[in-house]
Amino acid sequence: MSSLDQPDVVIIGSGIMSANLGFMLKQLDPKLSIQLYEVTDKVSQEASDGWNNAGTGHAGICEISYTPDRGPDGEVDVTKAISVFQEFLHSKLLWAYAVREGLIKNPKDFINPVPHMSFVHGAEQVDFLKSRYKGMAAHHFFEEMEFSTDPDQIAAWAPLLMTGRGDVPVAATKMMGGTDINFGSIARKLVEWLGNQPGCKVSTGHRVVDLDEIDEGWSVTVKDLNEGTKHTVRTKFVFVGAGGGSLPLLQKAGIKEAKGYGGFPIAGQWLVTDDPKLVDQHNAKVYGQALGAAPTMAVPHLDTRVIDGKSYILFGPFGSWTTKFLHKKGSFLDMPLSVKPNNITTLIQSGLANYPLVEYLVGQCLQSMQDRLDVLREFFPDAVSTDWDLIDAGIRVQAIKKTDGKAGIVHFGTEVLTNEKRTISSLLGASPGASVCVNVMLDTIKQCFPELLESPESKAKMNSMVPVYGENLLDPANKARFKEVNDQASKDLELV
Repeated sequence: MSSLDQPDVVIIGSGIMSANLGFMLKQLDPKLSIQLYEVTDKVSQEASDGWNNAGTGHAGICEISYTPDRGPDGEVDVTKAISVFQEFLHSKLLWAYAVREGLIKNPKDFINPVPHMSFVHGAEQVDFLKSRYKGMAAHHFFEEMEFSTDPDQIAAWAPLLMTGRGDVPVAATKMMGGTDINFGSIARKLVEWLGNQPGCKVSTGHRVVDLDEIDEGWSVTVKDLNEGTKHTVRTKFVFVGAGGGSLPLLQKAGIKEAKGYGGFPIAGQWLVTDDPKLVDQHNAKVYGQALGAAPTMAVPHLDTRVIDGKSYILFGPFGSWTTKFLHKKGSFLDMPLSVKPNNITTLIQSGLANYPLVEYLVGQCLQSMQDRLDVLREFFPDAVSTDWDLIDAGIRVQAIKKTDGKAGIVHFGTEVLTNEKRTISSLLGASPGASVCVNVMLDTIKQCFPELLESPESKAKMNSMVPVYGENLLDPANKARFKEVNDQASKDLELV
C-alpha cells in the first residue's frame, strides 16, 4: 500500500496552506495520523512555488489595493491593511517557532528582509497616498513608515523608480519591516518535517479522484500516477488544499456548502531580470496603482525576489486567459467540466457583472512584449527590453459565489468551506492568501478540531507556536506586547 490505510486526517495538496495545517495539527496532537497526497512528483510546485507568486509577505504595508476607499471623513480607510498585518504576524510567529525549536533550518531559504514601498504619480494619487500614510502611520503597526514627495528622497529609496522620470508629481511610502518569502520553500520544509513524523506519510504523484461521504468521515479514492493503480482509504477528516484543483474535488464530494460556487482561472506572467546592474540598485517591493479593471492579484509591482539564494527583480503580474485550474497538472477541460446546473447561473451573472475584467484579460492576451515593457516603464522609465525576459507564473482560480443575491468574484479574503459535520474543509479564495495561511488554518482547527485547543497541554503548545493567538494586538494598549513578539520573531528568522 502506497499510503496509510485509515489515517485520522487526509490532506490533499502540499501548498502553503496544507503544509501549515499538517504541521500545526501534528504539533497539537502528536498521536494524530496524517496522510498527505500531492499530484505532482515534488511538493509545493503549484501556486506556492517561488516563481508562481509575488513572494510578498503581505502585511498591508505596501498594497494600495487593500486600502482603495475613503471613509466618511474623506480620509483613506486603512482598516483592511491593519487587520492583514496582524494576520501575517501569526504566520511569522509560527515559522519563527519552527526555526527556534530546530524543526526546520535555514530561514534565509524562505524569508528575507526587503523594504515595502507604495509608489504613485499624478496629483490625485499623491493626495490619496498622503491620506493613506496618515491613517497607517497613526497605528503602532506602521509607526516606522516614511512618506515623501521629494524625488531625490524617493530616488535614494529606489533609484530605478526615478531614473529618466519627467517632471510629474510623485509620492512614495517606505517601511523597513517588509519581507520577501519563498512560500514553496517554507511549505517544503514543513511537509518534509511532517513526513518524518510517526504515523504520517507524504505521497507524491498521487491524484485524489473521488470523495465519498461515509458514516464516520470520508472514503478517499486515490490514483498512483506512476503505477496507474487506484486504492481507497478511509479517514475522519479531509482538508482540500489543492489550490485551483479544490473546486472539482468539492464538487465530487457533493457537500451542499459548495453548491453554487464557481471558479474563474487567471494565468499570470512576469517580466524578470537578474542583471546585476539593475538588481544591485533595487532592494524593495514597490506596489503601484491598479490598472483599470485588473483583478487585485494583477496590481503591478516591481519586486526584489530572493529565490534559491539568488536575487532577481520581477515586474507584473500580467494576466492571461486559461481554462486550466492548475499550472503543471491541470487540463484545459477543468473550467468547462466545473460548470454544473447549481452554478451555471452564478457564472453567467458574474461574467455579465464583470465584463470589464473579461475585457481586461482579452487585452492582456493580445499584449506584445513592447506593450508589457510600456507598463514596466510606468515604474522604471529607463527599462531596456534586452534586460528582461517574460516567464509564465502560476494560475489563480478566483472563487465565484453569490453574496446578497448577486454573483461576484472573490477578490479579497480566503474562503474556507466546511460541511455541517465538520469532516471536510476546503480552501478557495484570493489575496492575501499565502501570507495569512497560519491565521486561516488556525480558524480551520478551531472549527473542525476544537478539542485540540481545550486541554492545558494543547493550550501551552499553542502559546509556544503562536504566542499572541487569541490576543488583539490592534489595541494600542498592546503596543509593547506587539513589539516584544515581533522583535523576537524577527530575530529567530534572521531578519535583523
